[in-house]
Order: sequence, then C-alpha cells, then structure tokens
Amino acid sequence: MTAPLHVLLVRHARTLLNAEGRLRGLANPELDEVGIEQAHATARALVPQHITRVLSSPLNRAVTTAEIIASESGVTNDVDPAFNDRDYGPWTGHIKADVIKEWGSVDAAPGVEESSVVLARALPALNALAEGADSGVIAIVSHDATIRPILQSIQPGIEAEVENGSWAELSWDGQGWKVLSVDNTA
Repeated sequence: MTAPLHVLLVRHARTLLNAEGRLRGLANPELDEVGIEQAHATARALVPQHITRVLSSPLNRAVTTAEIIASESGVTNDVDPAFNDRDYGPWTGHIKADVIKEWGSVDAAPGVEESSVVLARALPALNALAEGADSGVIAIVSHDATIRPILQSIQPGIEAEVENGSWAELSWDGQGWKVLSVDNTA
C-alpha cells in the first residue's frame, strides 16, 4: 500500500508589516530579522518530515521562507500563484484593527477580495497536487488568508490561529483531504 500524500501548509515568517499589525495582501515586504530567524527555525523543525517538494506564493515573504525550508530539506522551491495572498485592495498597508473598527470586519471593507475567490484559486491547485502525486510530503508556503479558507473547506468549523512560521498538516488518502494538525510551530 502506498503511503498517503502529506501537505504542510506553512505560513510565511514575519515581516515588519506583520509586526505592526498591518494588512499585507499583495504588498511585497521582505522578512524582517525576526522573520529570517523564524523561517530558519521552521525549516529545521520540518526536516524530520522529509519534504520532497516545496511550493510558494510569489510574494517575497513566502518565497524567502520557502527557499529557506527547501534549502534545509535539500530540494528546490517552485512558485505557484494559486497560493498567493488575498488582495486587500485600498486597505493594503492599513492597521487591521482600524479596518475592523471601521467596517466591523476585514471582509466587510469595500474592495477586499472575497475569501471564496481566494479558495476558488487555491483549492483546485491543492487538489491538482493530490492527482499528480500518490505519496510524499509537499510544503506549501502561503498566507493566513489562503491557509485558513483551505482548512475550513476541508474541516468546516475548524479554528486555527495560523501564526507566522506555523504550519498545518493535511493528508490525502485517495478519497479526500484530512486535517491532521494545525498551529504547529518550531
């Protein structure tokens, strides 16, 4: 019997915008010093998973995190725009708490990409991985606004913090995805 496919949904490490509580979306900040250390710690923690492939969002914070993980695992990183962050439109760079105070939620703010659109982009790409591989461990470095809807589509009602540098583990058994764990950290 073939081992199941495992996917590690990894949130990129910290940027200055994360530290300030700002919405990042399609902004393209680099990791800050804490983020670089966080990415290395996450990479070391994932070595026992025996990662066979790494994919990432095209944004700098995800690519840098993914390249550190890939290097530690002895593989390369491939960019996949399907795992890109949510577009916060005119609210990109704004303090998240201020947007929530003004609109009641980030989702209610005008010009913000709907979570369903993010899921419609990311879930088919995740499913394509299941169709193309029958075993192994794939790390996907993405964003909380992408990871959270994926987790909720697989296991409705699941609550996950999805902090910087954390990861969730999924398993594909040929029938469907299962969430094995969330909010793992180094």
